[in-house]
Amino acid sequence: MAQTVNQEQDINQLLQVRRDKLAELQAAGNDPFTITKYDVTAHTTDIKENYEEGKEVSIAGRMMSKRVMGKAAFCNVQDLKGNIQCYVARDVIGEDPYKAFKKLDIGDIVGIKGTEFITKTGEKSVHVTELTLLTKSLQILPEKYHGLTNTDVRYRQRYVDLIMNPEVRDTFVKRSQILKEIRNFLDGRGFMEVETPMLVSNAGGAAARPFETHYNALDEDVKLRISLELYLKRLIVGGLERVYEIGRVFRNEGVDTRHNPEFTLMELYQAYTDYEGMMELTESMFRYLANKVCGSAIITYNGTEINMEKPFARVTMIDAIKEHAGVDFNEILTDEEAKAIAKEKNVPFEERHTRGDIINLFFEEFCEDKMIQPTFVMDHPIEVSPLTKKKPSNPALVERFELYIYGREMCNAYSELNDPIDQRERFAKQEEEFAAGNEEANHTDEDFLNALEIGMPPTGGIGYGIDRLVMLLTDSPAIRDVLLFPTMKSLDK
Repeated sequence: MAQTVNQEQDINQLLQVRRDKLAELQAAGNDPFTITKYDVTAHTTDIKENYEEGKEVSIAGRMMSKRVMGKAAFCNVQDLKGNIQCYVARDVIGEDPYKAFKKLDIGDIVGIKGTEFITKTGEKSVHVTELTLLTKSLQILPEKYHGLTNTDVRYRQRYVDLIMNPEVRDTFVKRSQILKEIRNFLDGRGFMEVETPMLVSNAGGAAARPFETHYNALDEDVKLRISLELYLKRLIVGGLERVYEIGRVFRNEGVDTRHNPEFTLMELYQAYTDYEGMMELTESMFRYLANKVCGSAIITYNGTEINMEKPFARVTMIDAIKEHAGVDFNEILTDEEAKAIAKEKNVPFEERHTRGDIINLFFEEFCEDKMIQPTFVMDHPIEVSPLTKKKPSNPALVERFELYIYGREMCNAYSELNDPIDQRERFAKQEEEFAAGNEEANHTDEDFLNALEIGMPPTGGIGYGIDRLVMLLTDSPAIRDVLLFPTMKSLDK
């Protein structure tokens, strides 16, 4: 306990020293916070990759280390792209600027003008001719060699995490690249990017509990969207044949390595195609993204090689269960038989569940984690797919697939249901489910039904969890590692 108190006292003294230095600068008319801009001509890695002896450069960044040796010193400056060593000599920058430099702290943001040169040890560096303090850091960065390793602090103070852990910064640079390349791919196929409402009266399109709020101006309760589906389908009705949206959706559920209550979803809809067309698009897009972002369609995730170069495997949900659980639901035709086999195999279910629900539960229990290489799991039960076309050959199933990679669902696609009479019946079933205790059931959306009555062409649709895709392509173990500011429990609680 005494040691902790002493540590806090030491830290408080160090923090006060920084504030005293700022006050001294301000008293001398050198307040760094009055500087409004700095002319940057290069980033650190640009200098290293395009080195020219004696070339004049101007860089800006955070000082991460400093080593003073009498009349000369070295410091390391970090910017968006990396870091570079800078050589500071008193006889070059002048005696007073050198004194000011020696008072700088680790974490201060500086502007540096100088010339490119190579040190005797062969390191590409900047020989400083002018140094400007741009921002005084009043806090203390984590100790250099141990870095910032506490995951809770890393997620809460992502700004420090980005400073101390270059691989974290690389992940988010790559996330931005992934989104850019998704847009490039879809734009190349004639898709149009659109935006739809986040605040909705009826949060449909997925099985999830919504967040609820109140709209004061209209005195109405509204919900945050859980999906993008129903509005995008309205646009297909309106004649926009290929549309997509990348946006935040909100689901009132728990937090774990693969779930965050707000996350980025992309949904796209294409008229005049079906779930087979969505499989081709998905396989082509994943292969394209891996090549563009990772340099190869064969990547490594958590030590496992994932091959997206080969054609993706395809299996029906019932065949997957037969393979991995030894149960053939083609021979189990009633709800009672399904519940009996669930009890025999120790698969938990609720009394309201039907044969189709139990098929889905069996898949989750026995099959999901076996789908390591890219696999399209097809033909789901109608009970768990209220917005999907029935298979003409088997009306108990629907034309739907989910793509699994490394045991994780990466996307969910349908041949979209465009029969308004059938859709109304499906909504009625969902209302019954809600009344029976399923809080994630959909509610009837009369305006959407009206749109379907106007007429929606045959359409293929799909939703992608962008965060899981980023996890895969950046080899990140948890969803929090690819969200700049993940949901965290308040420290006040």
